[in-house]
Amino acid sequence: MQIALAPMEGLVDEILRDVLTRVGAIDWCVTEFIRVSERLLPLSTFEKLAPELASGARTAAGTPLRVQLLGSDPTCLGDNAAFACTLGAPVIDLNFGCPAKTVNRSRGGAVLLKEPELLHRILCEVRRATPAHIPVTAKMRLGFDSPDAALECAQALADGGAAQIVVHARTKADGYKPPAHWEWVARVQEVVKVPVFANGEVWDLDDWRRCREISGVEDIMLGRGLVSRPDLALQIAAARAGVEVAPMTWLQLQPMLCEFWRQVRSKMTGRCATGRLKQWLAMLSRNYPEAMLLFHEVRREHDCVRVDLLLGFNGAGEALSA
Repeated sequence: MQIALAPMEGLVDEILRDVLTRVGAIDWCVTEFIRVSERLLPLSTFEKLAPELASGARTAAGTPLRVQLLGSDPTCLGDNAAFACTLGAPVIDLNFGCPAKTVNRSRGGAVLLKEPELLHRILCEVRRATPAHIPVTAKMRLGFDSPDAALECAQALADGGAAQIVVHARTKADGYKPPAHWEWVARVQEVVKVPVFANGEVWDLDDWRRCREISGVEDIMLGRGLVSRPDLALQIAAARAGVEVAPMTWLQLQPMLCEFWRQVRSKMTGRCATGRLKQWLAMLSRNYPEAMLLFHEVRREHDCVRVDLLLGFNGAGEALSA
């Protein structure tokens, strides 16, 4: 079984990837999508969205990082994939699942699921452009408006050279509304010979057990569930091995939150920094009432120094008040 951390644009950046992978049991993670349109992107774009490339394409905890590209031009995607490989990308991932309207309007993400033939051409070209030893993988949703073409799309990706396929078990029209249709993951796995990962609506161990039973696949990608419960991958891995692990407490989570804030403070200022903290606290509040209390304390603050005081932050990432 492999457990992957999902690529979530505007949320799981290098800071959160670092903090979450330190908990353990995450086999690999993926960058936020790197948008490819009409040209070869400059080095600075990859340095910004995939800074781990400078450290062997691994987080500080040693978790491998995949570089995800988003676009619709096969040749341009191939050129950028080849460039990413020269920078040290160990795997190239292609995004066919983003539901954002702005992305879809520019022919990126889930809208391409309307064109299985284009999916195939993209995979073929990226596979041709990248070294043979570097896998090319893909993430898809079940479709744009309906899952009617889900199997055709998955076959197009696999036939084009995808080594793995992550299936977010909802359509673009579904957005993030429950439920996730895990039964479609099983149908996808029936028609392709490559490993299929289930993704969507796994928030706790019970969800994971139901997902595994319904989808029939062992591999899983965790997104919002892992962000809101940072030890979810660790719990799943332990349960898979028949071991019981006590859930992470708020007290145990506090050093992670402090490290997150330390890194945010070093790279951002003002509203950007405090906004990132509030974003994670809001998601953590699903499982930690203390996170909601802290969120309410900082929600109107935009001054990082005042937030430091509210957090009891000592500037070295060593202490956070209970």
